[in-house]
Order: sequence, then C-alpha cells, then structure tokens
Amino acid sequence: MMPTPFCFTSSSPLLLLIDMQQAVDHPDWGPRNHPQAEQVCGHLLAGWRQRGLPLIHIRHDSIDPNSTYRPGQEGHAFKPEVAPLPGETVIAKQTNSAFIGTGLEALLRDKGWLELVVVGVSTSNSIEATVRMAGNLGFKVWLAEDACFTFDKTDWQGRHRRAEEVHAMSLANLDGEYCRVLTSQDVLAALEHS
Repeated sequence: MMPTPFCFTSSSPLLLLIDMQQAVDHPDWGPRNHPQAEQVCGHLLAGWRQRGLPLIHIRHDSIDPNSTYRPGQEGHAFKPEVAPLPGETVIAKQTNSAFIGTGLEALLRDKGWLELVVVGVSTSNSIEATVRMAGNLGFKVWLAEDACFTFDKTDWQGRHRRAEEVHAMSLANLDGEYCRVLTSQDVLAALEHS
C-alpha cells in the first residue's frame, strides 16, 4: 500500500529560515553533515518566493564577544544562497529559540500563519529549540531534515559523536511530538499539490 502523500493543512504555510549565516563556515564549528543544505534551503526559498507564500528569515545577533555570529563581523552576514530580498521579513534573536525576546509569535498569530516549515542551522541547537517551542505554542510544524545541518559533538560521557548522529538524535527528539520530520522533496511536492 502506498503511503499517503504529505499535504499542507493551510493555504499559506510559512517558511522559517533559522540562522543561515556565514558564521557557521568558521572552522571552529568542526565537521558538519548535509553539505548541500544551503542549496536545498535555496531551492525551498525559491519555491516559496515563486508562489508568494510567507517567509521569515531569523538572524542570530550574538552578544557573546567570541561568537562567530556577533554583529559587525563577516560571519554575521546571511549565506548568499538564502539571503533575504528587499521587503522580506528578518527577525533578530539573541538566544537559541527564535521565539524568545522577539516578536515572532505575535507576528505569526497576527497574520494567521499557524503552519510552519522550518529549515536552517543547527539541528541540535536553534532548530531544536525553536521547533520545540513552536510545537508547545500550538503551531503545526514541519521540519525539512535535509535543509538543516549540525556539527560533530562530544556527548555527556565524553564520546565523540559525528554530526550525522547528532542530527539524527535531534530529529528523533522532535518527530511526532513537536513536529513532523520530512524531506525537502516532500515539502516541494506538497507545494505543487496545494
């Protein structure tokens, strides 16, 4: 039996792009997974723009003087594949969740944008924090897993974990409770059928 294709429940799902900035190219971050994630995000972004669907860019404005995301340096700039166009909404944040200390929730509710497709970086930090909060706040959330990436990490017991493992565990933490995890192809197919 063929699985039921994924469909959006609203006519205007919002694309939420999180922290897609040049900061993550700094070698201090270490090895990452999904090296094509920027291109995948760009492809999704083009689909949203072509259809005139709502989208929001989240920009991390770190207050940590050692952060590669600190304003005033090269890493603060958006990656060229997903740079905002004039008139597109950019919301700045200073914590890992895009909902803390920002007007994101109020804007989404005011516009009636209650269905979100989330992409960006990093899966185990700002993506996970934002998706958890969005789910808890009652938003319908879809996470395009190949349009996200993370980095190698040492676990609590001192074992080195590859970025692929860290990414997979974050997805397992989120799927079914805070969001539904999909591929970008699932999302684009749903756009075609909306």
